Amino acid sequence: MSWRVGVDTGGTFTDVCIYDEEARELIVGKVSSTPRDPGAAVRTGVADVLTGRAGAALSDVSYFAHGSTVATNALLQERGVATALITTRGFRDLLELERQRRPRLYDLRARKSTPLVSRDLRLEVNERVDHRGEVLTALDDSEVRRHAATIRDSGVTAVSICLLYSFLNPAHEIRIRNILHEELDGVFISVSHEVLPEFREFERLSTVVINSYIGPVMAGYLRLLRTGLIDDGLVVDAKMTQSNGGIMSFETAQQYPVRTVLSGPSTGVVGAARVSAASGIEDIITFDMGGTSSDVALVRGARPTQANGMELEGRPVKSPMLDINTVGAGGGSIAWVDDGGHLRVGPQSAGADPGPACYGKGTTQPTVTDANVVLGILNQTHLLAGSMPIDASLSFQAVEALADQLGLPVLEAAQGIISVVTANMVRAIRVVSVQKGYDPADYALVSFGGAGPLHSGRLAAELGMRHTIIPQRPGALSALGMLMTDLRADFTRSTVSAFDAKQLPAIQSRLGELRARADEWFVSEAIAESNRTLEPVLELRYAGQNYELRIEVPADVASPGWLEEVLRRFHDAHRVRYGYANPDAAIEVATYRVGAIGAVPAASFPAEPLQGSDASAAIVGSRDIYLPEYGERRSCPLYDRDLLQPGNIVEGPAVIEQYDTTSFILPGETARVDQYRLILTEQ
Repeated sequence: MSWRVGVDTGGTFTDVCIYDEEARELIVGKVSSTPRDPGAAVRTGVADVLTGRAGAALSDVSYFAHGSTVATNALLQERGVATALITTRGFRDLLELERQRRPRLYDLRARKSTPLVSRDLRLEVNERVDHRGEVLTALDDSEVRRHAATIRDSGVTAVSICLLYSFLNPAHEIRIRNILHEELDGVFISVSHEVLPEFREFERLSTVVINSYIGPVMAGYLRLLRTGLIDDGLVVDAKMTQSNGGIMSFETAQQYPVRTVLSGPSTGVVGAARVSAASGIEDIITFDMGGTSSDVALVRGARPTQANGMELEGRPVKSPMLDINTVGAGGGSIAWVDDGGHLRVGPQSAGADPGPACYGKGTTQPTVTDANVVLGILNQTHLLAGSMPIDASLSFQAVEALADQLGLPVLEAAQGIISVVTANMVRAIRVVSVQKGYDPADYALVSFGGAGPLHSGRLAAELGMRHTIIPQRPGALSALGMLMTDLRADFTRSTVSAFDAKQLPAIQSRLGELRARADEWFVSEAIAESNRTLEPVLELRYAGQNYELRIEVPADVASPGWLEEVLRRFHDAHRVRYGYANPDAAIEVATYRVGAIGAVPAASFPAEPLQGSDASAAIVGSRDIYLPEYGERRSCPLYDRDLLQPGNIVEGPAVIEQYDTTSFILPGETARVDQYRLILTEQ
């Protein structure tokens, strides 16, 4: 018997999915995350589910993938290591100057993020490469060695190297790295031409500094985890999920931790796209609500939307990634009253420890979870099928204290918390949809995460979305997504030039160079030719614009009509994004990209025959729930998700409980179980 394992570490829970490849069956488990040592929860969770429930051993595992927030949290909480920077003379202050924009245009008191490298450790070298990649001023090795002595005396454990135009000619960066390896022992070194070989100097500098700042943290975590897993019996090489929706080796993740800032959320999007497509629904918006945050993304034609970067706490992170927007709205988000007397929710979170008030670990502030307990939507005595007891009286006490501040009845205050957090999530979804030219009403909302199905009905109603999808195991879909994703690497080159017929030979040559690098990667990963896919992308813009659009292009540049087809795709994309197109304007290509995808066997589930619409056999009780539509509590049926059969129909209002989440079906909403045991709702 062979097992595939996916483990997702979140802020509140660590989710474990194990998949029996022969029986095509899934077992899911959740354990509380251990922020002080995230790997402890990984090992405990795997042991509980694999050994305790499946009766298997780690030596029986043929595939192990892991997604983690370690790198992200180290950056957000500024818990990285002391870092030095070597850069071209005259550019040491770019890390603080940024792009000379205020974080919030009309807030004169807004502060920029703190530089991750102090000014005394930003060291300059007298070298220069021009915009064509030609050396104007040669590097002085003795100057680099003097800087190495300064770095050694400072005691820092990480160094970033970022020189002007090194993405065109990396010779000086390579030489500096070689000298530092000679002079320094055990220092983590990042070079910009490897981390991000693209133009835009500040974004490249920010990204390579972040890679060094979190590098030793991530490397230490992964080394310790890998050693522990091997001691536990794992014999295969563990994989790490990355921001682009693919997977990579632990070794690559240690070298390029900046690629893991969306490690967990990305595979949730991949999993949602796969399970929805199996049921014939390919245009979706994903909604992943966990304990500390909610992540949303748009998927068209069963393919997640790609992006080239994001900002975390005001710091640009440029790396191929899925276009995911995150908001501080989770089950543990704390509700509070601001100075103006208004109700706010988040971004502060109670996290896993101490957690919401109902956990009984000392929290007295109300959270979103506590509001759902007070309203009656969540179980009043336990979560996780009884394995996690809760104290509803503590939720009532916490919400009552907030209600007194607001001058509202307790139930109205609890419903207010839900309304505010829903508004926060609506704004997040509009960022990935409306602001990019897509109408949410044209998409189905796929809800997952431990808290997603609790809120998806309200969220869809606010956005005018008539359909929602609740996967079979929504609370662990990110972990399941790790068993559905492929190996992936992205190769990039920035060269700004005109995009016209005269440039076709150069365009073909540059894409060819990236394809050659992709082929080398395929060989290094031992990926069979039948499992290889290449995705060429050009980033195009109208001449004079400062930002580009990603356009997937046909593979054969020499094929008839290639240029015309790419131009059509660009104009169409520009019209969707900005509301207009200008076919007569000159166009430029700024960046070339090739995504290399190596297909791996994915977890899949068989379709089951429909059993009829009557769901009464799955009713296990009832619960009084406050419904704002009626302004009072009403008795609602309580269903056991595991007893629902394909074809069953549930009419709202109703609550559906299962091990990893609770689903709330609104009044007037109809839920149907399909042949893959997804719950499809319609409003």
